[in-house]
Amino acid sequence: MKHYAAIFSAAVLLAGCASPTSRVELTSTERMQPGPAAISSAGTVESYKQDIAQRISQVNSTHVHSQRPQALLRSVIVVRYTVDGEGRLLRSEIQRSNHDRDTEALALSTLRKTAPFPKPAPHLLHNGRLDLSESWLFDNDGRFQLRSIAQAQKNE
Repeated sequence: MKHYAAIFSAAVLLAGCASPTSRVELTSTERMQPGPAAISSAGTVESYKQDIAQRISQVNSTHVHSQRPQALLRSVIVVRYTVDGEGRLLRSEIQRSNHDRDTEALALSTLRKTAPFPKPAPHLLHNGRLDLSESWLFDNDGRFQLRSIAQAQKNE
């Protein structure tokens, strides 16, 4: 039953991702979900982004391209998102896109599916939050790598 609830939730979330500048504010119930006990040891924003990228790739492994990305990518989606001091995802929005609705929806859903994240170090927070952005690099087959941890692209 839990599996069906997750599928339904993903379908609802994907349905709301039609606009290239879509912004998703999470409900208070979603923000109240307990975060993982883990506290990130990352001392910089860049290393915390790499930790999150690794986690996104692990949780969404069936959507991740494990080899070098192709030379000419299908789509590059930049998502801006906010994490609180507990590692909860507060909001996410498409910051840059080529208007490929499928890849936009997948980028947003994989981010949401992965949350909550390990707690960021307190010194990385500004007013109790951390604003980040990440690029999803999509190959023609619809699988992606995240720029923070991506392999070098293939030559043409």
